[in-house]
Amino acid sequence: YARHRERFSRSCGECGGPDPRRLVAFWQDVTAALPRTGAWFPRVELAAGSLELRLLLRPAPPLGTGVRLWAAGQSDPRTVPRRKGPDLDTLARVRRRAAGEGAEEAVLIAPSGTVLESATAGVLWWEDDTLCLPPPRLPVLPSVTAGLVQERALCSGLRIAHRERTVAELDGREVWLVNALHGIRPVTGWAGRPMRVPPAERAGEWRAWLYGMMEPLPAD
Repeated sequence: YARHRERFSRSCGECGGPDPRRLVAFWQDVTAALPRTGAWFPRVELAAGSLELRLLLRPAPPLGTGVRLWAAGQSDPRTVPRRKGPDLDTLARVRRRAAGEGAEEAVLIAPSGTVLESATAGVLWWEDDTLCLPPPRLPVLPSVTAGLVQERALCSGLRIAHRERTVAELDGREVWLVNALHGIRPVTGWAGRPMRVPPAERAGEWRAWLYGMMEPLPAD
């Protein structure tokens, strides 16, 4: 919760949003307003072209434990890739195209063909015993969930590597999509290209760990 708050506040500062005191007050109101029962997928936003802060309370969609990924590789259409919000409508159209190809998610790629992330999640993968992810210099959103996974890997003594890979180079790898809504979802199939999918040997234990990281909302 705190990490999402920090990312939102940082993004507001980058685009000339409300002053820090108003952001603090807004988050206090958000914390008080969030339901303590039920399954929800709330969204906080700074309205485009204004200083209006909003909380949208949305029921959580069904959660997935695996995901089918469109392997065609979509050229990154985002205008502000490091900030969540300005390109949501564009990314929704990418996902609709992926659905038309029999997939749930699409891979965004750089002009070089390097994998960046998916339309709604970070992309991680395993090369032998090394947890891999795109280099931070690439235009990727700072994923809270990916950050948690990296911290756990470091604390466990696992090797982490930033590597540039094309979609084809993920063939036969255990690939994960990670975000706050679904947690860790191993890629269980690829649409649009013959790609081998190995058993997701690590995902179950890591999913259980991430689930155990959940904590109640702060009192205020």
